[in-house]
Amino acid sequence: MKKLIIAFIPVFFLAGCSILEEKAAILNSQNEGSTTQGLTNSEVISGLKEALSVGVNNAVSVTSVTDGFLDNSKIKLPFPPSAQKMKQRAIDWGLEGQVDQIVTTLNRAAEDAAGEAAPIFLNAIKNMTVNDGFEILNGGEGAATRFLKRQTTDELMTAFSPVVDNSINKVKLTEYWNPVASRYNQAVRFTGDDPVEDDLNKYVTERAIDGLFVVVEEEENKIRKDPKARVTQTLRRVFGSL
Repeated sequence: MKKLIIAFIPVFFLAGCSILEEKAAILNSQNEGSTTQGLTNSEVISGLKEALSVGVNNAVSVTSVTDGFLDNSKIKLPFPPSAQKMKQRAIDWGLEGQVDQIVTTLNRAAEDAAGEAAPIFLNAIKNMTVNDGFEILNGGEGAATRFLKRQTTDELMTAFSPVVDNSINKVKLTEYWNPVASRYNQAVRFTGDDPVEDDLNKYVTERAIDGLFVVVEEEENKIRKDPKARVTQTLRRVFGSL
Protein backbone atom coordinates (compact mmCIF):
# COMPACT_ATOMS: atom_id res chain seq x y z
CA MET A 1 0.00 0.00 0.00
CA LYS A 2 2.77 2.43 1.00
CA LYS A 3 4.59 1.79 -2.28
CA LEU A 4 1.46 2.63 -4.26
CA ILE A 5 0.99 5.91 -2.43
CA ILE A 6 4.65 6.86 -2.87
CA ALA A 7 4.46 6.10 -6.57
CA PHE A 8 1.72 8.69 -7.04
CA ILE A 9 3.31 11.44 -4.93
CA PRO A 10 4.54 13.41 -7.99
CA VAL A 11 1.00 13.31 -9.38
CA PHE A 12 -0.38 14.51 -6.06
CA PHE A 13 1.83 17.54 -5.91
CA LEU A 14 1.17 18.58 -9.52
CA ALA A 15 -2.52 17.90 -9.78
CA GLY A 16 -4.06 19.85 -6.88
CA CYS A 17 -6.49 19.01 -4.14
CA SER A 18 -9.39 17.67 -6.21
CA ILE A 19 -7.18 15.18 -8.05
CA LEU A 20 -5.45 14.31 -4.79
CA GLU A 21 -8.76 13.15 -3.39
CA GLU A 22 -9.53 11.16 -6.53
CA LYS A 23 -6.11 9.47 -6.58
CA ALA A 24 -6.29 8.60 -2.89
CA ALA A 25 -9.63 6.92 -3.43
CA ILE A 26 -8.38 5.00 -6.48
CA LEU A 27 -5.28 3.80 -4.69
CA ASN A 28 -7.27 2.51 -1.75
CA SER A 29 -9.80 0.79 -3.98
CA GLN A 30 -6.98 -1.03 -5.76
CA ASN A 31 -5.66 -2.53 -2.54
CA GLU A 32 -6.56 -6.21 -2.95
CA GLY A 33 -8.55 -7.71 -0.12
CA SER A 34 -8.97 -4.34 1.63
CA THR A 35 -12.32 -3.46 3.16
CA THR A 36 -11.23 0.11 3.96
CA GLN A 37 -13.05 2.76 2.00
CA GLY A 38 -10.88 5.12 -0.07
CA LEU A 39 -9.21 7.91 1.92
CA THR A 40 -9.76 11.43 0.68
CA ASN A 41 -7.11 14.11 0.86
CA SER A 42 -9.05 15.88 3.61
CA GLU A 43 -9.17 12.66 5.66
CA VAL A 44 -5.41 12.21 5.35
CA ILE A 45 -4.72 15.78 6.48
CA SER A 46 -7.29 15.51 9.27
CA GLY A 47 -5.72 12.27 10.48
CA LEU A 48 -2.25 13.76 10.52
CA LYS A 49 -3.43 16.82 12.39
CA GLU A 50 -5.10 14.57 14.94
CA ALA A 51 -1.95 12.49 15.29
CA LEU A 52 0.23 15.54 15.81
CA SER A 53 -2.24 17.09 18.24
CA VAL A 54 -2.41 13.91 20.30
CA GLY A 55 1.36 13.55 20.22
CA VAL A 56 2.22 17.09 21.25
CA ASN A 57 -0.42 17.23 23.96
CA ASN A 58 0.90 13.98 25.41
CA ALA A 59 4.47 15.25 25.19
CA VAL A 60 3.69 18.55 26.86
CA SER A 61 1.63 16.89 29.59
CA VAL A 62 4.46 14.54 30.62
CA THR A 63 7.28 17.10 30.43
CA SER A 64 5.62 20.14 32.01
CA VAL A 65 5.04 18.51 35.40
CA THR A 66 7.35 18.14 38.37
CA ASP A 67 10.12 15.67 37.48
CA GLY A 68 8.98 15.57 33.83
CA PHE A 69 12.56 16.32 32.82
CA LEU A 70 14.41 15.39 35.99
CA ASP A 71 13.18 11.79 36.10
CA ASN A 72 13.51 11.13 32.36
CA SER A 73 17.07 10.08 31.61
CA LYS A 74 16.57 10.75 27.89
CA ILE A 75 15.92 14.46 28.36
CA LYS A 76 17.24 15.33 31.82
CA LEU A 77 19.36 18.48 31.80
CA PRO A 78 22.83 17.70 33.16
CA PHE A 79 25.18 20.14 34.82
CA PRO A 80 26.22 22.47 31.97
CA PRO A 81 28.89 20.63 29.97
CA SER A 82 30.89 23.82 29.54
CA ALA A 83 31.21 24.04 33.34
CA GLN A 84 32.42 20.51 34.04
CA LYS A 85 35.68 21.75 35.57
CA MET A 86 33.67 23.89 37.95
CA LYS A 87 31.47 20.91 38.83
CA GLN A 88 34.46 18.75 39.69
CA ARG A 89 36.08 21.53 41.71
CA ALA A 90 32.83 22.04 43.64
CA ILE A 91 32.69 18.31 44.43
CA ASP A 92 36.31 18.47 45.59
CA TRP A 93 35.29 21.31 47.90
CA GLY A 94 32.55 19.17 49.43
CA LEU A 95 29.75 20.97 47.60
CA GLU A 96 28.20 17.91 45.91
CA GLY A 97 24.82 18.73 47.43
CA GLN A 98 25.03 22.17 45.85
CA VAL A 99 25.86 20.58 42.50
CA ASP A 100 22.85 18.26 42.76
CA GLN A 101 20.61 21.19 43.61
CA ILE A 102 21.81 23.08 40.55
CA VAL A 103 20.87 20.11 38.34
CA THR A 104 17.45 19.87 40.00
CA THR A 105 16.69 23.55 39.53
CA LEU A 106 17.85 23.49 35.90
CA ASN A 107 15.28 20.79 35.24
CA ARG A 108 12.57 22.62 37.16
CA ALA A 109 13.07 25.60 34.87
CA ALA A 110 12.78 23.34 31.80
CA GLU A 111 9.58 21.78 33.18
CA ASP A 112 8.05 25.22 33.65
CA ALA A 113 8.95 26.26 30.11
CA ALA A 114 7.54 23.11 28.49
CA GLY A 115 4.02 24.20 29.33
CA GLU A 116 4.33 27.05 26.84
CA ALA A 117 4.80 24.74 23.86
CA ALA A 118 1.28 23.43 23.25
CA PRO A 119 -0.30 26.50 21.59
CA ILE A 120 2.79 27.03 19.43
CA PHE A 121 2.71 23.43 18.24
CA LEU A 122 -1.04 23.49 17.66
CA ASN A 123 -0.81 26.66 15.56
CA ALA A 124 1.79 25.01 13.32
CA ILE A 125 -0.41 21.94 12.98
CA LYS A 126 -3.41 24.06 12.06
CA ASN A 127 -1.45 25.65 9.21
CA MET A 128 -0.25 22.34 7.74
CA THR A 129 -0.44 22.26 3.94
CA VAL A 130 -1.31 19.39 1.63
CA ASN A 131 2.35 19.03 0.67
CA ASP A 132 3.33 18.96 4.35
CA GLY A 133 0.74 16.27 5.02
CA PHE A 134 1.90 13.79 2.40
CA GLU A 135 5.55 14.43 3.22
CA ILE A 136 4.79 13.56 6.85
CA LEU A 137 2.62 10.57 6.01
CA ASN A 138 5.23 8.97 3.81
CA GLY A 139 8.31 10.30 5.59
CA GLY A 140 8.60 7.48 8.11
CA GLU A 141 9.48 7.71 11.77
CA GLY A 142 10.10 11.23 13.04
CA ALA A 143 8.75 12.98 9.94
CA ALA A 144 6.07 14.85 11.87
CA THR A 145 8.57 15.89 14.51
CA ARG A 146 10.94 17.20 11.84
CA PHE A 147 8.05 19.24 10.43
CA LEU A 148 7.36 20.74 13.85
CA LYS A 149 11.04 21.54 14.38
CA ARG A 150 11.14 23.48 11.12
CA GLN A 151 7.95 25.34 11.88
CA THR A 152 8.28 26.10 15.59
CA THR A 153 11.87 26.18 16.88
CA ASP A 154 12.37 29.94 16.53
CA GLU A 155 8.99 30.68 18.10
CA LEU A 156 9.66 28.23 20.92
CA MET A 157 12.97 29.94 21.67
CA THR A 158 11.20 33.29 21.90
CA ALA A 159 8.40 31.93 24.07
CA PHE A 160 10.55 29.81 26.36
CA SER A 161 13.22 32.39 27.19
CA PRO A 162 11.17 34.69 29.47
CA VAL A 163 9.50 31.70 31.13
CA VAL A 164 12.89 30.15 31.82
CA ASP A 165 14.14 33.46 33.16
CA ASN A 166 11.18 33.71 35.55
CA SER A 167 11.59 30.07 36.53
CA ILE A 168 15.30 30.53 37.22
CA ASN A 169 14.33 33.23 39.69
CA LYS A 170 11.43 31.23 41.13
CA VAL A 171 13.45 28.11 41.84
CA LYS A 172 16.35 30.28 43.03
CA LEU A 173 18.80 28.66 40.64
CA THR A 174 21.23 31.54 40.85
CA GLU A 175 21.31 31.20 44.65
CA TYR A 176 22.88 27.77 44.11
CA TRP A 177 24.85 28.62 40.99
CA ASN A 178 26.38 31.99 41.81
CA PRO A 179 28.24 31.06 45.02
CA VAL A 180 29.84 28.03 43.34
CA ALA A 181 30.66 29.97 40.17
CA SER A 182 32.04 32.89 42.16
CA ARG A 183 34.30 30.66 44.25
CA TYR A 184 35.46 28.80 41.14
CA ASN A 185 36.18 32.00 39.24
CA GLN A 186 38.28 33.26 42.13
CA ALA A 187 40.26 30.00 42.13
CA VAL A 188 40.98 30.03 38.39
CA ARG A 189 42.79 33.32 38.71
CA PHE A 190 45.63 31.24 40.09
CA THR A 191 45.21 28.14 37.89
CA GLY A 192 44.95 29.83 34.52
CA ASP A 193 41.65 28.11 33.64
CA ASP A 194 38.85 30.07 31.99
CA PRO A 195 36.21 31.53 34.29
CA VAL A 196 32.63 30.28 34.06
CA GLU A 197 30.27 32.69 32.34
CA ASP A 198 27.45 30.37 31.42
CA ASP A 199 24.21 31.87 30.12
CA LEU A 200 21.88 29.64 32.13
CA ASN A 201 18.78 30.98 30.38
CA LYS A 202 20.11 30.03 26.93
CA TYR A 203 21.29 26.64 28.17
CA VAL A 204 17.95 25.73 29.78
CA THR A 205 15.91 27.08 26.87
CA GLU A 206 17.81 25.13 24.22
CA ARG A 207 17.92 21.90 26.23
CA ALA A 208 14.23 22.16 27.16
CA ILE A 209 13.26 22.47 23.49
CA ASP A 210 15.54 19.59 22.48
CA GLY A 211 14.06 17.39 25.21
CA LEU A 212 10.52 18.26 24.27
CA PHE A 213 11.12 17.19 20.68
CA VAL A 214 12.56 13.87 21.88
CA VAL A 215 9.27 13.13 23.63
CA VAL A 216 7.17 14.43 20.71
CA GLU A 217 8.97 12.00 18.39
CA GLU A 218 8.36 9.12 20.78
CA GLU A 219 4.65 9.95 20.79
CA GLU A 220 4.56 10.26 17.00
CA ASN A 221 6.21 6.89 16.50
CA LYS A 222 3.81 5.20 18.90
CA ILE A 223 0.97 6.21 16.60
CA ARG A 224 2.86 5.00 13.54
CA LYS A 225 3.74 1.62 15.06
CA ASP A 226 1.08 0.76 17.62
CA PRO A 227 -2.60 0.47 16.60
CA LYS A 228 -3.56 0.90 20.26
CA ALA A 229 -2.14 4.42 20.19
CA ARG A 230 -4.53 5.40 17.37
CA VAL A 231 -7.24 6.70 19.62
CA THR A 232 -9.70 7.92 16.98
CA GLN A 233 -11.32 6.35 13.94
CA THR A 234 -9.56 8.79 11.63
CA LEU A 235 -6.16 7.85 13.03
CA ARG A 236 -6.93 4.19 12.57
CA ARG A 237 -7.99 4.71 8.95
CA VAL A 238 -5.06 6.93 7.95
CA PHE A 239 -2.24 5.07 9.67
CA GLY A 240 -3.82 1.70 9.04
CA SER A 241 -3.57 2.50 5.31
CA LEU A 242 0.21 2.43 5.59
